[in-house]
Amino acid sequence: MDTIKKYIKEHPFFQDFQAEQLDKIVEFASHMSFDPDQYVFRDGEEANAFFLIMKGIISLEVHAPNRGPVSIEWISAGDVMGWSWLYPPHRWHFDARAKEETHVIILNGKKLREMIEEDHEFGYYMLRKIARVVEDRLQATRVKMMQVYDIYKDVGKTRSKWNES
Repeated sequence: MDTIKKYIKEHPFFQDFQAEQLDKIVEFASHMSFDPDQYVFRDGEEANAFFLIMKGIISLEVHAPNRGPVSIEWISAGDVMGWSWLYPPHRWHFDARAKEETHVIILNGKKLREMIEEDHEFGYYMLRKIARVVEDRLQATRVKMMQVYDIYKDVGKTRSKWNES
């Protein structure tokens, strides 16, 4: 538990939080590790945790018909993952898969929601930090979509050239 406590207190996400708030978080924190290609969670599953990435790389993925998984973003040590535990229906909207051996601290989402409701200062900092993560992920998704569009923008033109012959 001391390793978890130390990691949470030193994590960049929690820099603006009070020591008492972090002590409460430690009470419902646990460590977990994932092997390469092991799923941390899947799209549609119950979202019940907030993840602090200690070591490793996790790919956030969406499933594209006729293409399979498309990686939207890779996150690594020092990053956080998951905010779907905050809002009903509390379901994940992506797949998260370890790309290499990965270690995370898992914070219980239900307990975090309770803390947000009980301690409004904590809730303010928590939601402000999560909003920043959401903004970063939306930007990464936008960039990825532009890359996908660039790859496929000439497909129709190529097909029509072949059809004209």
